[in-house]
Amino acid sequence: MNTHTLDEELLSAWVDGELDGSGPERQRLQALLDADAGAGARARLWADDAQALRAAFAPMLEDPVPPALQRAVWRRRAAPRWAMAAAVAGLLLVGGGVGALIGWQARAPQAVVAGGWVSRAVYAHAVYTAERRHPVEVGATEEHLSRWLTARTEVPVRLVDLSPTGFQLMGGRLLPDGLGKSAQLMYQNAAGARVTVYLRKPEAGSDHKLRFEQHGDLGVLHWVDDGIGCALVGALPRAELERLADEVYRQQEAAAASGTTS
Repeated sequence: MNTHTLDEELLSAWVDGELDGSGPERQRLQALLDADAGAGARARLWADDAQALRAAFAPMLEDPVPPALQRAVWRRRAAPRWAMAAAVAGLLLVGGGVGALIGWQARAPQAVVAGGWVSRAVYAHAVYTAERRHPVEVGATEEHLSRWLTARTEVPVRLVDLSPTGFQLMGGRLLPDGLGKSAQLMYQNAAGARVTVYLRKPEAGSDHKLRFEQHGDLGVLHWVDDGIGCALVGALPRAELERLADEVYRQQEAAAASGTTS
């Protein structure tokens, strides 16, 4: 099986736990997701979105059906039987849809839901570094880039200069991120290789230590420091990513000490 045969319907079935837990098809899919950063990141992003939906809609399951809606459904004399049946079916569809969204998170494999904001950083990298015409939302030459992202994410977004390592800042963009927002800065070297720096408020319980993860051909170095979650993502050898991460961390520390944001 290869990435061309992995359609979204099959991926959704896998994440929803609808495939045989120990069957060969699930094993092949798991191996493919482990090897394919794009497919694996997409599944993890869906799981994170489901978690946000669960938090948003769970209280609705405890709310009683409004009396006016009950009367509209069960008023036998006011509507023909087919209309009444359609109304009841509509209620079941809405209730089932919300329940499915909430249950989806509970059924998702642990390997999918464990990634959190780091997995979203990987997915955003895979999506936007592939863009040739619009890889960034605001270009590096725009003076308001740092101020705009800082105001939206509520963390100091500093435009790190990676030119000593051969990477030039292309610009950045604002991204939805779970229940919050994040900033993505994109850099490119002369060979066309791209790396992204992903910044956001850290989630509760986030590991503050510097960690390395491999997602297919993408490597990720992530850490939390001074109230900022940072992930550096790129299809580069670990040693090169570590060199870039050192530069990012050094400049962030220097900027924080001086009180500047760019």
